[in-house]
Amino acid sequence: MAGARPSAPASESELLARAQGLAGRTLGRIAAEAGLEAPADQKRMKGWVGEIIEWCLGADAAALPEPDFRAIGVELKTLPVNSLGRPAESTYVCVVPLTGELGEWKRSNVYRKLARVLWVPVEADRGLPLRHRRIGNAFLWSPDVDEEQALRTDWEELTEMIARDGLDRVSARHGRCLQIRPKAAHARVLTRHASPDGASIQTNPRGFYLRAKFTGEILAALHAGGVRP
Repeated sequence: MAGARPSAPASESELLARAQGLAGRTLGRIAAEAGLEAPADQKRMKGWVGEIIEWCLGADAAALPEPDFRAIGVELKTLPVNSLGRPAESTYVCVVPLTGELGEWKRSNVYRKLARVLWVPVEADRGLPLRHRRIGNAFLWSPDVDEEQALRTDWEELTEMIARDGLDRVSARHGRCLQIRPKAAHARVLTRHASPDGASIQTNPRGFYLRAKFTGEILAALHAGGVRP
């Protein structure tokens, strides 16, 4: 980014105040304030929206497998919403480990990334140029008992399938609220993965994603006053 990067927030309240200060502003405006120009579209810059908002808020985790705001343990997730205010697509959580043991739920990257989340809704109407899309009202969220159990169940079932059948046997159809999908610019991107029999094979990188139905339920709970501050 071209301008001086803001320092990391020291508390959740500081982070939330910064995020709520972006509400109603366009992506083009906040990009200009950072000394940048918003791209015409995201075809070659898929993660640009998240990156510009991370920069504005002082995220400091970079590519580390930790929450975006390390000192306060909060992950940032932008939430593209359609004209009806509903999630327009699934939400990326983190990469699927392709080597070694997947471990236990509370030691997993999925758990760490979703334990405390700052959601930042962003307009995602495809007919609206990226620079004119507005940022919505940010809010903090942690999964309640039922939500965490649903996420844990999906994670355990998906990781068991990987260990038993291999990553290539797991598709986006599996999982009620959490799913696994390819995460690469195109199918030619390959990485090494250990198959169930121990052989090293090449496959497309994968990511864990939250289904739009799940994030839609989070938004519905927010509007009904059910999301915990």
